[in-house]
Amino acid sequence: MLGHRSDGDRISDLSKTRRFMPFLSPRRNASLVYYSTEIQVDAALAFLDAQNASRQSDQPMTLFHLFLRSLSIALHERPWVNRFVAGGRIWQRRGAWITFSAKQELIDGAPVLTVKRAFERSEGLREMVDALHAELLGRRAGRQSTADKEVGLALRLPSGLLRLGMNLLRLGDRWGLLPRAMIESDPMFSSVFVANLGSVGLDAAYHHLWEYGTCSIFATLGRIHEQPDGTRTVEVKYSYDERVADGLYAAITMGGIRERLEDPSSLL
Repeated sequence: MLGHRSDGDRISDLSKTRRFMPFLSPRRNASLVYYSTEIQVDAALAFLDAQNASRQSDQPMTLFHLFLRSLSIALHERPWVNRFVAGGRIWQRRGAWITFSAKQELIDGAPVLTVKRAFERSEGLREMVDALHAELLGRRAGRQSTADKEVGLALRLPSGLLRLGMNLLRLGDRWGLLPRAMIESDPMFSSVFVANLGSVGLDAAYHHLWEYGTCSIFATLGRIHEQPDGTRTVEVKYSYDERVADGLYAAITMGGIRERLEDPSSLL
């Protein structure tokens, strides 16, 4: 319905400046702020060794899991970063949704799997890790998500019809007409999109946001580096749509993500 959405709520107490931002800068990629943070991970790696030694599972807990856990806590505790712009308005997202990508196999040319998942505030760390492993195992075994099936069907259309269909989807999103089931399965309608570049030996890099969908943040996690003093660090780079909340609020939120990873017992 016009003025309503299935995935977000209207915000009544925004300042005039904030309400005007979507009209001043109507595109996400013209509204990006780039932010990077370096995280000391010695404590996190020791924590992972202890957790994996005690886990009755052959699926290890990894630094990426800890990052997703810290990120999901931030989305619940700092809800302004869990907002999005659609139809010239700023909306508060219902729930913390994180999309991340993973290679099906660690070889050149292997397809990239995209996983979108709701992260509940009450979910425990080990519960989250087990659920993510189960999802990835299923996807790597060939199970398709709803979004995969939809894209497969769309690609059978002639390019002109596909382009028309995408324009209709954007229009439907603008007016809040897309059904909840479609939004919840679409990886572009998420709080944050995360790429673990460190898993393939790469450093973190800044990434654009997509104009389609409602994702307001892209985060990349790089590989572990050993510093001259012997400490180990990881860099995380964020691309952030500044229209949803000011840069100071976002910087404090991202600082909290770093602090939890440097004190990983807080993630339990």
